[in-house]
Amino acid sequence: MNEGRTVVVGLSGGVDSAVAALLLKQQGWQVVGLFMKNWEDDDTDEHCASRQDLVDVMSVADTLGIDVEVMNFAAEYRERVFAHFLREYEAGRTPNPDVLCNSEIKFKVFLEHAATIGADRIATGHYAGVREFQGAWQLLKAEDGTKDQSYFLHRLQQEHLARTLFPLAGLYKREVRRIAAAAGLHVALKKDSTGICFIGERPFKEFLMRYLPPQKGEIRCLDDDRVLGEHDGVAYHTIGQRKGLHIGGVKGGRGGASGDHDAWFVAGKDIVNNVLHVVQGHHHPALLSEELTARDLSWVSAQPPHAHWVYTAKTRYRQADAPCEIEWVAADACRIRFAEPQWAVTPGQSVVVYESRVCLGGGVIA
Repeated sequence: MNEGRTVVVGLSGGVDSAVAALLLKQQGWQVVGLFMKNWEDDDTDEHCASRQDLVDVMSVADTLGIDVEVMNFAAEYRERVFAHFLREYEAGRTPNPDVLCNSEIKFKVFLEHAATIGADRIATGHYAGVREFQGAWQLLKAEDGTKDQSYFLHRLQQEHLARTLFPLAGLYKREVRRIAAAAGLHVALKKDSTGICFIGERPFKEFLMRYLPPQKGEIRCLDDDRVLGEHDGVAYHTIGQRKGLHIGGVKGGRGGASGDHDAWFVAGKDIVNNVLHVVQGHHHPALLSEELTARDLSWVSAQPPHAHWVYTAKTRYRQADAPCEIEWVAADACRIRFAEPQWAVTPGQSVVVYESRVCLGGGVIA
């Protein structure tokens, strides 16, 4: 049925994209691989895995008998994604560069490249789904809820989804690895990459200090304004952070709802005065939010959801969907209220709204 039709598959060097290419070839597509190099600042660093990923891509392509084109988009990535990443951290927010990379680099580049070679579709190894419904394209959650990546794809538009295939939509990770092993793909057991692509396995603070110089300041208790310690820079910390504060032995003070020996968590950042505010106890009220405002909105259907309807939403990737209501929605902002308080809602992160399995889109938490 797909004989003679061409699809450009983004190959990352991992098992997921390899199996996506394999499945499409089995379905009769003419598969062309595309390996994107998005980072080259520290190629010789032990934390950068792009060289090994390219070796793995070439091995997969050889096994499958497909051609691969290698394209370098490091300059575009630095300008459109990494510069934004640094600006957000300087402003005290915690951005999600993977979300921006998908909409600004990966899918734009795939579509542009597909057009130059006359390809019919593009495809990736993301765990998500796409379908046409009542004349529009919908972005769907994957069957494997533990691997679903629709959160990272929520900024994709109709023109992206109309030409995109997600071959892993109905598969569980264990099935993907089994398919890879049966096909003789050496990446069948390759460890999944985690974290932000350009940081790799290195400590996050160590990486950020290379671009944002340390600026020491006070760590203060939000409840009574006591000085508890010193930080190297508020930009290196995020809301809800527990590790790396080095104040574990300090007892709590008045105002908190926790015990003297509970852990401390980042609850706020005062950029102007260079002060990091902390509270004691995971369930401290300052860490809980019943509502949020989101800006820089992007809706998959190009139309905003209805106000005063019940949806679900998540304010970070590794989070269960939480029932919510969109109180109001405008062109540039919306207000979302949750049925239950949400923990460590973080400015700069994305809030993504769902209606059952359909990802409606979302925005950046203000």
